[in-house]
Amino acid sequence: MARAGGRFARSKPRYKLALTVQYAAGNDGLPTRSQLRTWLKAALQHDADVTVRLVGAEEGRALNRQYRGGDHATNVLSFAYPETDPLSGDIALCVPVVDREARQQHKNRQAHYAHLVVHGMLHLQGYDHEAAANARDMEVLETEIVTGLGYADPYKSKDEG
Repeated sequence: MARAGGRFARSKPRYKLALTVQYAAGNDGLPTRSQLRTWLKAALQHDADVTVRLVGAEEGRALNRQYRGGDHATNVLSFAYPETDPLSGDIALCVPVVDREARQQHKNRQAHYAHLVVHGMLHLQGYDHEAAANARDMEVLETEIVTGLGYADPYKSKDEG
């Protein structure tokens, strides 16, 4: 424990992250390797070996169709490889979808990427949002992590002010 401001604060455990980044979609202003590492580490609860792949719409749609049964590109897909030590998985971010959502939702583009990277990292670690209670728990944790990174609450609309 570290002493901060006269109080004892519990420091966050430091987990190791092996990161591979693949840029398969050409687009200016994509998150840097350093940004991706920061966002992943903020959500990290285990040592992990993670590949983040930024893809175009065609690859995003193909991945979603092959692995999730959806015939459309989605913003983020996570693929955890069970029973690996350290934890191992892939996160695919579909650049055109993420960019479109950020514009439509009037969100800062980097903040939206940060949120989706955190969301994907939590999925790799076993979190899900299939049941309402799990969705609430995951949303609270995502909000805590994303706001801790200095971004706005990803679930609060600008209209809520």
